[in-house]
Amino acid sequence: MAIVATNLKRGQCIKYEGDRGVVLGLEHRTPGKGNALIAATIRSFNTGKTKTIRFASSEKVEIVETDRQKLEFSYAEPGTYHFMDTNTYDTVGLAEDFVGDAKYFLKEGQEVEILFIEDNPVSLDVPATVELKVTESSEGIKGDTANNPTKPATLETGLVVQVPLFVKEGDMLKINTAESAYTGRA
Repeated sequence: MAIVATNLKRGQCIKYEGDRGVVLGLEHRTPGKGNALIAATIRSFNTGKTKTIRFASSEKVEIVETDRQKLEFSYAEPGTYHFMDTNTYDTVGLAEDFVGDAKYFLKEGQEVEILFIEDNPVSLDVPATVELKVTESSEGIKGDTANNPTKPATLETGLVVQVPLFVKEGDMLKINTAESAYTGRA
């Protein structure tokens, strides 16, 4: 299916220059002379790199049919992470390379959104914040309260984040997944 470039929207998946990607942002530009242009910021599914592509306002752009599914993380085994559709109980196994750093935010029962194109997974999105338990944290130094001091803490998924000195083992923390950073206690 093809649409006119002026009808593109953020989040749509398109084919461009022999590649496929998701539209992250759009900017309509009208130069002093000539026709309007649409500058689309696109992240490639093949390379993961972001690039800006210019389309003439009347140019046709091919839309790729996609399927976004909310799946629940079940378990991991060496090299593979398994997710389950809670409606059909079908499971999907994804390679560790595909999951990438998202593995630090996955715990049993965690819901994620996976984007499929032609039944092939192309991206995995975790929630903006997750709650994780501290499994290891050193004691803070007494009296060290100048300049908002922090210490490293290891979470149940293996992620290490900087936390305030009052955080101790067993605490549940809210973690910002975009920055891999502590945001507060749960």
